Amino acid sequence: MKASPIRIALIAATLAFMTAGTANAAGCVKGAVVGGVAGHYAGHHAVVGAVGGCMVGRHLAKQHAQPEAQREDTQRQAARAQ
Repeated sequence: MKASPIRIALIAATLAFMTAGTANAAGCVKGAVVGGVAGHYAGHHAVVGAVGGCMVGRHLAKQHAQPEAQREDTQRQAARAQ
């Protein structure tokens, strides 16, 4: 029985929810779903794609959040100096 891409994506998302903590989930779920679907079409490697997608999604989410955190730190330091 062949698994449908939607089924693979749901399994990947479920695995991502189970393995990722709430603090580290940013970007992981979306990346896992996209990676799972891409991996499925690229040779039936949905799980490998989901894991890779989760890692890439988390990395991109960290990069996106970093400038915002730096801006908040700068604002806090400015408020303390006054």
